[in-house]
Amino acid sequence: MTLAADRPRLLLPGLLPREPGLETYRVRPGGLTAVPLSAGDRLTVIDPQGRQAAELTLLPAEAGPGQPAPATVLRALAARGAFDPALQLFAALGMNPTEATAAQLFGAWSPAGASETVTASRDAVAVVAAPARRMSVHDEAANPPTELLLELRRAAPRPDVTRELPPPLAEPVLDLRIDAATATSYQVKAGQYIQIIDVEGRQCSDFLAFGARQLDDGVERGLDSTTTRYFMGNAYPRPGLHGKFYDEDAQPLVEIVRDTVGRHDTFGLACNPKYYEDMGYPGHISCTENFNNQLRGYGVAPRAGWPALNLFYNTAFDANNVLVFDEPWSRPGDYVLMRAATDLVCASSACPDDIDPSNAWVPTDVHVRVYDAERTFSMAIAHRVTPEADATLTRDTGFAPRIRAITRQLTEYRGYWLPSSFDGHGAQEEYWACRERAAVMDLSPLRKFEVLGPDAEALLQATVTRNIRKLSHGQVVYSAMCNETGGMIDDCTVFRLGDTNFRFVGGDEYDGVWLREQAQRLGLDRVWVKNSTDQLHNIAVQGPASRELLSSIIWTPGTQAAFTDLTWFRFAIGRIGDHNGVPLLVSRTGYSGELGYELWVHPSDAPALWDAVLAAGQPHGLVPLGLEALDILRIEAGLVFAGYDFDDQVDPFEAGIGFTVPLKTKEDDFVGREALLARKAHPQRTLVGLELAGNEPAGHGDCVHVGRSQVGVITSATRSPVLRKNIALCRMAVQYTALGTQVEVGKLDGHQKRIPATVVRFPFYDPDKTKPRS
Repeated sequence: MTLAADRPRLLLPGLLPREPGLETYRVRPGGLTAVPLSAGDRLTVIDPQGRQAAELTLLPAEAGPGQPAPATVLRALAARGAFDPALQLFAALGMNPTEATAAQLFGAWSPAGASETVTASRDAVAVVAAPARRMSVHDEAANPPTELLLELRRAAPRPDVTRELPPPLAEPVLDLRIDAATATSYQVKAGQYIQIIDVEGRQCSDFLAFGARQLDDGVERGLDSTTTRYFMGNAYPRPGLHGKFYDEDAQPLVEIVRDTVGRHDTFGLACNPKYYEDMGYPGHISCTENFNNQLRGYGVAPRAGWPALNLFYNTAFDANNVLVFDEPWSRPGDYVLMRAATDLVCASSACPDDIDPSNAWVPTDVHVRVYDAERTFSMAIAHRVTPEADATLTRDTGFAPRIRAITRQLTEYRGYWLPSSFDGHGAQEEYWACRERAAVMDLSPLRKFEVLGPDAEALLQATVTRNIRKLSHGQVVYSAMCNETGGMIDDCTVFRLGDTNFRFVGGDEYDGVWLREQAQRLGLDRVWVKNSTDQLHNIAVQGPASRELLSSIIWTPGTQAAFTDLTWFRFAIGRIGDHNGVPLLVSRTGYSGELGYELWVHPSDAPALWDAVLAAGQPHGLVPLGLEALDILRIEAGLVFAGYDFDDQVDPFEAGIGFTVPLKTKEDDFVGREALLARKAHPQRTLVGLELAGNEPAGHGDCVHVGRSQVGVITSATRSPVLRKNIALCRMAVQYTALGTQVEVGKLDGHQKRIPATVVRFPFYDPDKTKPRS
């Protein structure tokens, strides 16, 4: 018999505290966090990635662990006249923050996970700062600043109270709570911002909006599903180019500015009496009835069911076109921020549904804040590297000041805003510039990690497929990183900067988490994996003229290879112009299939690098290039892309990069080796190139058939301008991979319409890679 207490419980990361009385806080690099303490409380300061100094100041003054020294972050904030609640505490206590001292914790050799604990002897405030120093690309032993974690264990756990709301984004002009199972109407002026917050998490909130001027004239014009979906091309608008909601007259009503959830429904009916009656709950209160009551005073006619923007509601249509739903994805404090395009009458609900998963069976409150139109908020989508991690909002790269000046065509890509194309050029012109002359593209969202220390080589040797022991100083290698089943976590490049210094460049923030987990598993306690993405932003200059173009602006010292002597997959450390110029790292790498280079600088130097490249490129016909053209280039060159050509269910052989797995020559064990040996011995699928007949392109996910049976799936596809053909990468059953094999790409249901295709050699463009090697 299994007792209830022995049964495993559901895992709900991000919703439940790890233990009663435990509070967690984060300290961003270069910032500080103030935490109130009561007698007996224990505060633990943790350095998750290692080698990050911490400064701990207790107010009123009290000795803490470590050596007292000047509180550099506090003093710097005070000297700049910055506004911070911690500085106000000093004023209240009659203390001068420019003279503040702090206990110095951790240092250049503190291991990942190092911690220090202080126990409060009386009521106090702990101010914890994370000093930050700009990482230099010239520093072989780079140590990028990283965040600190605070864990506070209360001596007397606080009683259950209403969950604390996130702080306002600015001073609200309207701040109202919508109690569970109720709705509220409110008016918003054109340009004002509407923030709808899920207070407890997993709570749906229906949203209605009507043009106020039309209502004054007796005309009802509200959010319209058909018009919005037609213009936006999405199930629901989201921050970016396709972020507006329209009424039936095709007039925009609101624009989505921020979304920390990324999973909603739109224009499904708000819950209504008929739904509850059909489920056997007559008389159950509904959002529709609540809305009817709230909107009656504005002359809005009642309805039996309101089509609404169903924020946080988790619905989908399954493979059989059946509408299904589950618990919302929203966490406590998650929100959606909208901007009114005109004067509005709005209504928001805290859905009363307690008979199914739509509110996780427990309806809770919703909170609404409205901000002044004069405020500005960045447009952003939230990302979490793991379910437990804090959300991070979409941000600009260091090159954004220059890019935003020449295009409005920006799209959200892996936590950053990148151009999809450039105004005045377009994908086709950008593509041809790269193939015939030169192009420059922003690739800053690539995730960079400094892998440092005596065990750095051992960690990389155990986690990536390539033989890192053979990597020379100044050399780069392309590799796969796999899990125990041989599935690809990511592809990556590894730079060797020194005997114990490497730079890992991948596409996913999770790569650093995985590397740190493997270091812990292997007992490698003399290695640090430090996230340096925010310290290194990069552009790629690609095309036949790239070497001549860059040779006029890149200077390298005598201790480094001359720029013009850099061979494929080598790098050098240099400067722009001369020995006094902006420091940079230049590598002969790229993602276009052409001769090309990548240039890596600190984000603060990014505009200067962009200006230098654009000026030098003008005589060569250099053009800025966006993601749309880049996708064409990389497919022609047979370069794979995460989420399309591989994932953690696909091994490197199936992804077409089996050359990154030297099973015969790499004798050391690495994660996934045994699985890859078995997979190579008994292959089931591999990546092939397809050339399609006619002018209709394939699409990602299209099925590939021989007769009735499906034998493959399209992973990436495009129309090749240089080949004047439709081409595709396809993961194919090994029985049908011979060159010249005839197959058919299925459209519609895969059977009613077929596009004839032929298996061809790939890369499609320059298959021997003579151009990047030139």
